[in-house]
Amino acid sequence: SEFRDKRLTERFRSILSTLAAGNGQTIPQLCEDWAMTKATYRFLSNDRVEENEILSGHFHQVSKRVKATKGPVLILHDTSEFVYKREDVDAIGLTRRGYIPGKFEDGLKKEYSACGVLMHASLAVTSEGLPLGLTSARFWTRNVFKNTAQLKRQVNSTRIPVDEKESIKWLQNLQFSNKNLTSDPSKFVHIGDRECDIYEFYSECVKLNTFFLIRSSANRLADDTTIAEIVDRSNKPYIHKINFIDGNGVNIEAKLSVKVKKVMLHPPQGKVKNYPDVEAFVIAVSEVNPPDGREAIRWNFITNLPITNRKQAIQAIEWYKQRWKIETFFKIMKSGFKAEESKLRTADRISRLLSIICILAWRVHWITHLTREGQSINPHVAFDAIEIKILASIYKKTGDLVTLHDYVVILARLGGYLARRRDPPPGNTVIWRGLSKLNDLKFGFEMRCG
Repeated sequence: SEFRDKRLTERFRSILSTLAAGNGQTIPQLCEDWAMTKATYRFLSNDRVEENEILSGHFHQVSKRVKATKGPVLILHDTSEFVYKREDVDAIGLTRRGYIPGKFEDGLKKEYSACGVLMHASLAVTSEGLPLGLTSARFWTRNVFKNTAQLKRQVNSTRIPVDEKESIKWLQNLQFSNKNLTSDPSKFVHIGDRECDIYEFYSECVKLNTFFLIRSSANRLADDTTIAEIVDRSNKPYIHKINFIDGNGVNIEAKLSVKVKKVMLHPPQGKVKNYPDVEAFVIAVSEVNPPDGREAIRWNFITNLPITNRKQAIQAIEWYKQRWKIETFFKIMKSGFKAEESKLRTADRISRLLSIICILAWRVHWITHLTREGQSINPHVAFDAIEIKILASIYKKTGDLVTLHDYVVILARLGGYLARRRDPPPGNTVIWRGLSKLNDLKFGFEMRCG
């Protein structure tokens, strides 16, 4: 990463190295002395430092990885909320207001306010799920759009210009991602959940000559009727079986009925003059004979990918399943790097810290999945010479350690992975624990060797 002031560049590299040495520890714990702690706080408080500058080097490397990737690249978009407990809520800003569930003696509802920062991120992954890194990230609080809720009570939300709503974040990340990735835009498939069911997003993807795959939430106007009616009268469905893990961590197999229909989407009535029709495919998925006690699976996808046969329809569904990778990325930031335990007092400072954590969290996410991509990858792709030497000395049978997979297993064992014959591959939790211990060992090694 490069900053306008070279001194900031050097300071950033020092801070990044320090924070990488201790996953989830506080800034004073990591810095260990007042001078480094003060320098870190000054950097995070510096108004000349922007989040995109912090991530600029990361974005550049992601562009190179994307360019080197054969086949399509999936760009996963999602928003996450980082909540903090502060006495002065206004110093950071609000993310949401609501009511505490339950009944109270006075019979009145108790309102609460959540203080924190919202982050909208775009994560590039291969079609097999290997995280290549972030392509865009934005941070804000609800104070920026504080009048939007009142406006929606008076005007139909579809008539409000997109740049006056939080929905603009989806278009901004889409545009920023395509601008900074030097590859052919037709190589990308932008994937989002129901919150991304925005007509302006579809129109912008067509304009940029890139693909989208969005889970629909609205019964949109299409052809001479609506999407729901078109799907109901479509041809004989495909049958497909999937395995997925539910919210309780239970592995479930489901039999799905898959219908595909080509449609011409129409813009909302209030925006007919501003946006053209969009040619797309609707993929309607419904579960066949769902079991009692579990809600049936019902997904509707809108995409401009060419879906002309069963194989392409199933492939689109499998690609959408990769969307969970960005949820995992947010989990690493919050659970592994304790992003919500920071004591910083303003939204700007927190946003700069989150930008740094993004880089560290991606490394954990990347190493976890990189070892599953192939058994012959060189360990120097992910570890430096000192880290390799330390991991080899722990195992003691150096000759048996050849590939990246071998070294990642040793790293995972530092984090509590048992490495039994039938155990699944190590996950993100044991990897970030292992990296924390490895950094402690590396510090001791460097101190001893001078």
